[in-house]
Amino acid sequence: MSEPGKLDLPPPPPDPTPDHSAATACTEPESAITRVFQLLGKRWTGLILAALMSGPGHFAELRRAVPGISERMLSDRLTELGALGLVSRAVQEGPPLRVSYSLTDSGHALRPAMVELTRWADSHLTGTANRCPEAFRE
Repeated sequence: MSEPGKLDLPPPPPDPTPDHSAATACTEPESAITRVFQLLGKRWTGLILAALMSGPGHFAELRRAVPGISERMLSDRLTELGALGLVSRAVQEGPPLRVSYSLTDSGHALRPAMVELTRWADSHLTGTANRCPEAFRE
């Protein structure tokens, strides 16, 4: 019953944007996805892998393919990727001595994920169209 002089109104409709914070709290990511982003979240790593998706490359070619990376950083990242079994290193006796890098089977296994990340970026991130490697445009 309402007070004298006040209208008896129905309750307000439910909020169309419910507060999910009480029902579903943010949880810690699975350890596997944490490990993936510890790898791919390092600056330059994804771009180096992307550059190698189209085939092997020499150090100088990789440096040109990843603009802005220093020789030292490229060397460090290639060493890390090699230690993880994603990149292999082949020395070609000279003169001149040349080193080429290529993806291992494990490195190539990242291709479907990289393709999907590229599609997502093209659809959802502004200013990224036509900036991803052709190797990922399917």
